[in-house]
Amino acid sequence: MGTYSARPSEVQRKWYVIDAEDLVLGRMAAEIAKILRGKHKTMFTPHIDTGDNVIVINAAKVRLTGNKHANKTYYWHTGYPGGIKKRTAGQILNGKFPERVVEKAIERMMPRGPLSRAQFKKLKIYPGAEHPHEAQNPEVLDIASRNPKNKRSA
Repeated sequence: MGTYSARPSEVQRKWYVIDAEDLVLGRMAAEIAKILRGKHKTMFTPHIDTGDNVIVINAAKVRLTGNKHANKTYYWHTGYPGGIKKRTAGQILNGKFPERVVEKAIERMMPRGPLSRAQFKKLKIYPGAEHPHEAQNPEVLDIASRNPKNKRSA
């Protein structure tokens, strides 16, 4: 009797569509990170990419609880002295690329390393309801119905 370890040739990937409208950001990001890594499968192996592809639509309509819309701050540095910059989550959601809030939340819930970066490439995020992946026949994944806290009016 030995421990099962999946091989890359045995992995069958599925496509999922998640509608982010009115979903709580952190709860949705945790579920998506789990699917990207493959932890929802019985054949999960830590050193093999067993995860599935995820399409997130309506990312601009995601919900933040409490005062995170005004108080959650994203920092980055330009590389120059005194070059620290910041933006709040509300500014990003109302800006040109609102899907970046969802992208960062999911990225920061995954481990750092080459395998995780490869798994993260299976994530497709769109701010509106349209996506160009109809040919893959994605399954609709309803995260809101799993727990009443996943869909909360803030």
